[in-house]
Parts: sequence; C-alpha cells; structure tokens
Amino acid sequence: MTQRPALKLAPGQGKRLRAGSPWVFSNEIVMKPDYRQMDKGGLVRLEMDDGSRFGTFMFNPHSLIAARLLDRDPAVSIDQAWVFRKLEAAAALRARICDTPYHRLVHAEADGLPGLIIDRYGDVAVIQANTAGIDRLLPMITTALRALLPLRAIVARNDSPARAQEGLKDDVRILSGTAEDAIAVVEEGGVRFTVDTSGGQKTGWFYDQRANRDRVAALAQGARVLDVCSHVGAFGLRCAAAGAEAVTLVDSSAPALAQARDTALANGFAGMIELRRDDAFDALGQLAGTEQRFDIVICDPPAFAKSRKDAETGLRAYGRMARLAAMLVAPGGFLFTASCSHHAAADAWAASIAAGLHRARRDGRILWSGGAGADHPVHPHLPETAYLKAMLLHLA
Repeated sequence: MTQRPALKLAPGQGKRLRAGSPWVFSNEIVMKPDYRQMDKGGLVRLEMDDGSRFGTFMFNPHSLIAARLLDRDPAVSIDQAWVFRKLEAAAALRARICDTPYHRLVHAEADGLPGLIIDRYGDVAVIQANTAGIDRLLPMITTALRALLPLRAIVARNDSPARAQEGLKDDVRILSGTAEDAIAVVEEGGVRFTVDTSGGQKTGWFYDQRANRDRVAALAQGARVLDVCSHVGAFGLRCAAAGAEAVTLVDSSAPALAQARDTALANGFAGMIELRRDDAFDALGQLAGTEQRFDIVICDPPAFAKSRKDAETGLRAYGRMARLAAMLVAPGGFLFTASCSHHAAADAWAASIAAGLHRARRDGRILWSGGAGADHPVHPHLPETAYLKAMLLHLA
C-alpha cells in the first residue's frame, strides 16, 4: 500500500526527526480523534505544517512511541520484496562480522526493522515481534527468512513485556517446521548448549554477552570460578571448557541449573561443576563469611532498574553486588560484572561499581569496559539501544 494517511506533527515538533531520530512520541503528533480509531501498526506518513514529509512510519495510537520509521520514502511499498531486502542486508552484515551461524540476525531499529528481534541458532530462527507494525508483517518475515536461509524451523517468542505496551497479546508458536525441528543448540567456545526456544528467557540465549564470555574464558586456565546469576551457566561452562580448575554456578532458577547440569554432563566436565540454587545476594554474603576465594567472579544479574523510577534503587543494588563480589576475588584475580538496565546510565553504573570496590576495601583496575557484541548494533539516535554495560576488572 502506497496510499496512506498523512498525520500532522504538532507545531514546533519535527526537530528530532530532522536530526535523524526514528521515533515519534504521541505528544509530538496532533492526535485527532479519528487517529485513535486507526488500527495498531498501520502505515502512515508524517508531515509538518509546511508540507515537509518524513517517510513511512508504523503508527500505534495507543503507544507512547506512536510512530516508528520504516523507510525514508513516504510512498515506498512495504511488501514482500521490501521485507526481503531488509533481512538480506541484516544477514549480509552478520556474515561479515560473525564467524558462526549463532548470532543475533536482526536487532530492531538498528537494522531498520523497529521492534523486531531475530536470533539465529544455526538452522533455527527465533523471532520476537515487539511492535504492532512488525507483528502485522510476521507472515512476510517468515516467508523471507525461509527464502534467505536454510532453516528447518522458525519460532515466534512473542511473550516479551514490550508487547503489552503496544497492546499486543503473548503469542508463542512455531511459524515454520515442527516442534522437534524447533529444538536448537548453540555452539560457543567448544561447548554445545541446548536452547529452550519456546520457554527459556527472551529467545532462549543471551548473544549480547558472547564477546564478553570470550574475554572471561580466556583467563580461565587453572582458575577457580564463581558464576553468580549464572542462568544456564554460559559464562561458567565456557570457563570450564577453557581449562578452569573448578566452577561454581549460582542461580535461583532450578530449571536453569538443571539445564546447566545437563550441558556439563553432555560436554564431559560435570565433575568440576558445583551447582548452588540460591538468591545471588544471599549466596555472596554467605560465601564472604567463609575462607573460600575465587580467581574469577562473574556477576551478570537481571535488570535491577526496569524503569526510570527504579534507577537509584537499581544502582545501589549493582554497587552492593560489586562490594560482595569483590570480597570473594582472590588477590590478583578478576571480577566481571554487567548491567542490562538501560535506565541505569553508564557513568552512574560505573560509579556504583567503583563505590562497591571501595567499600570492599579492594583496589582494582579496569581492563576493559563496553557493551554488547557487534551483532547487536546501536542506533546512533537511540541511546536506549546501548542497554548493556560490562566491565572486566583486575583486583590487587
């Protein structure tokens, strides 16, 4: 469809769009009553009072982010060929920057597909459609993926909290292939991990930390490793495969630890793995009261600041975790810590880690700090997409 409604921006708005932002908030649009009756995710074009046109957008009158840019051309056909070109470009980039078929294939706005996440597990793809417009395009996305890649299954993991903000219901189902086909694996650092594509967290795996797992595993030869908030043990089991002496995994989820145990068994290093089901802070506090110390301590917790109002509380939690973790690092050892809370600003988060080390009376130096891997590109006009913050420290 090339004929689409033209929505007017409110007087004085449009500066962000002219500067390159792909988002338009509801208060930037003259929200007429008939706009609110429009279908979620329909196509519109945006105009200023002077007639300037800004392109083709997906429009959701019930979302705070009311319009999301799809194409700079206000008359472009958003059809099967358009979807294929977008996915083809994303796949071509990953072919150049990734050395395996296990990666994030599409990262939403940064790949020009607002709210679309696609993770590739070899010949299985898992999709999250987090915006109403992308949800409407799912049939075309599925067709394009099947034409583009040798996939035996495509799974929809449409159960993220972001969908509720768009007025969408949860929808977990197999779009292509069978339930047996949808059983996926990730091969990383010599370890084969089974992925729960229909019931695990997010799409089943955290590709954003892959490069950081590489960094930590490179230090693991002969090390005693503590992996806190381990989930299925990606960091800790990578260390085991890299030659760690012993690895302790701590997580509150029994199913996640059971999966870690099965992975350790399948990969032949179950004898060096200790599983501990516990709250992260409780486990750190209890271990601090013992004489046990570790050469590497990893803390990759879930988001402590899930909203702006939680930012201060979340930063205190990150600082407290850093303090307890630092107390468990042997002299000359390493601490890796991370935050996936985009509401915790990078400088404030780094300050909380530094404060935690100080309270633990540990001196340290930052060896590396950064974010997600290159398969999670950041949109230059959306700082929210640079959500992951990570730091590797050497403690005296």
